[in-house]
Amino acid sequence: MIRFILLAFGLCALAACSDKPTAEAPPATQPTAARQKTVFDDQLKALDKAKAVEKQLQEDKEKRDQAMRDQGA
Repeated sequence: MIRFILLAFGLCALAACSDKPTAEAPPATQPTAARQKTVFDDQLKALDKAKAVEKQLQEDKEKRDQAMRDQGA
């Protein structure tokens, strides 16, 4: 009985690895002009704002570092 189960399992595993092509994916649709509002919009907006703040902080740090190099520190 166990031999039969192992044989069936082995055949299923081999069948899953076949090279048969699957159905092709439908072509990607072009994004529409008006985006639909989702539940993640607020989080995405906050993430974009945080990235902008991080970029500004990095630019300010680079300016301070350059000013220190110019002063000879």
